[in-house]
Formats: sequence, structure tokens, C-alpha cells
Amino acid sequence: MFGECHAHLIMDGWNYRKAVDLHREQVQDEVIHGHFRAYQKQEIRFVRDGGDALGVSRRAKELAPLYGIDYRTPVFAIHREGCYGGIVGFGYHDLKEYHQLVLQAIREGADFIKIMTTGIMDFANEGKITGTPLPAQEVKELVRIAHEEGMAVMSHTNGVYGAQAAICAGVDSLEHGNFMDEETIGMLADSDTVWVPTLVTVENLIGCGRFPDEALKRIRDKAAENLRLAYQKGAKAALGSDAGAHMVLHGTGLVNEYQAFTRILGDTPEVHAWLTAGEQEVRERFRGGRR
Repeated sequence: MFGECHAHLIMDGWNYRKAVDLHREQVQDEVIHGHFRAYQKQEIRFVRDGGDALGVSRRAKELAPLYGIDYRTPVFAIHREGCYGGIVGFGYHDLKEYHQLVLQAIREGADFIKIMTTGIMDFANEGKITGTPLPAQEVKELVRIAHEEGMAVMSHTNGVYGAQAAICAGVDSLEHGNFMDEETIGMLADSDTVWVPTLVTVENLIGCGRFPDEALKRIRDKAAENLRLAYQKGAKAALGSDAGAHMVLHGTGLVNEYQAFTRILGDTPEVHAWLTAGEQEVRERFRGGRR
């Protein structure tokens, strides 16, 4: 099986608040063991986490070898104070504080740095992203600082402006990338950035009643169109389900993501090779101080 290039072991796929509360006083090893058993059952041997603020992913890195899993983590994600990202990490007010958080992550054993440059999809306003994206120049500085410390950058990013800013800044991977347009996909293809679309964060919600299915289906169809364009243009891409997000379970989330990719692109040797190459890029880059 392919590796899982975007997961959150602090989340359980059902109830974010309850999952986080389990670890609030102390990290619960048995919860982590359960998630790793789910990956082991699906023969998934590579997991790249998106980090958290409670030390769950840091502890998971210590436990992963028990399951033969190559586990990578940023320890925590970094966001600008007042912007989206508090659920997975810590915030900064200025670039000096950001740099200090980068150094803290490195001291705590981070394999890479994760930044949050935009909000998330606003399902109440189809096609919109919550909040205001970080200015392009700021994103460029965030990436520069991390790269100068020898760390690859994973970027939580959505929307045309956010994605273009992240790509131009040289992020090593672009996570989600919802609502990109053809021009942005072309920029992605011309860059060295690996796209991790996390398709099932939308697809798995269809039918659950949380949001209107018609809106979800339109978002899904736009994502499928962008994935076809990315494949046709030769952009780099890798499988990551955002496991732990609502209705995206550890282990099976990646199976769902692969099924979504192959429904869109076909289950062919060429698609398999494309995804293998994308995952290899992720494995090679996100190794901690080895850029």
C-alpha cells in the first residue's frame, strides 16, 4: 500500500473535541497504539503527520517503530496569531517569533516545518475560504527561514491567491489546495512543489448530513477537474487523506483516497507510477535537516 502523506493522530475521524480532550491532561499512548494498529492492518508503512499542540505526534514518533512505521512529524504546525491553525499548533506575532517556533520544533525533533497560510473551505459560502490568506511576501519569508534552518516546508493552503503565494514561495508540499484554478495548476506543474489534495475530506462527507450534499458534490467535482489537470500537466502529487478529519479514519482513509484518485484518473500503471514518484519526493524531502 502507498504511504499516508497527511494525517493527524490527535484526531479520530469522528469527534475532534472529544479526541483532543483525551490527551489534554496527558498523552494517551493506547489511543496512538490503536491508530498505528489501523495503519498496520492496511499495510501502510509510511505516515506523515500534520502536528498538534499537545505532544501527541511527538510521542507517536517514539512509538511508531513498534509497528514498523516510518513516521514523520512537524511536532506542531505554525500559524499567525488570529488566523486559522490553533487546533494543530502555535501562533506567532512577527517573524522573530516565527523563527523561534521553528527552532523549538527542531529541538523537539521535528522532521519538517508545517505552516498555515490560509483558512479552510467555508461550506456555508461555496468556493470561499475562511479568514484572510497570509500576504505572499510573508509566506515567502516563512519558507525562507525554515529552508535556511535546513527544514522542508509543508503548507496548509487553499484558494487561488494562497496556493499561488505558497508555490511562488517554494513550499515543498501544498496540502489541500481547494478551489485552485487552471493557471494555478499550471504554476504547480512548473514548480517543484508536491500537491497532496486530501480529496476524501470532502468526498467522505457526502451523505452524512453535516453539509448539503449538492454543495459537496460540486466541490468534489471541481477537485476532480483540478486533479486531472495536474496529472495532464505533469505536476507532482502524493496520496494523503487528512486522516483524523471528520469521516476520514486512520488506515482506511488512505484506502479511500487511493480509490478517489483511481476513479478520477484510472487504475493504471502510469497513475500508480505517478503517485509512487510523488510519495518518494515526500519521503526524501521531509526528513529533518537534510534539504
